[in-house]
Amino acid sequence: MLNLLSILTGIIALVLAIPSTIPLLGWGNWFVLPIAVLGIGLGALSSSNGGRNFCIIVFAIAVIRLMLGGGII
Repeated sequence: MLNLLSILTGIIALVLAIPSTIPLLGWGNWFVLPIAVLGIGLGALSSSNGGRNFCIIVFAIAVIRLMLGGGII
């Protein structure tokens, strides 16, 4: 059950991260990071690794986009 919640949290984070790749909307990634961390935590508590790994990928995409845009130095 926690794996399913982790996957759903990752999908929500991904849906928010997709428009944040557009220039001048990169600040939206700051909202994606805590949601992805919540999904990683839920995935870590579950017995399966699929949801956790998906949230880690979404988190990495948001961090890389922030670094490219100068949001994280």
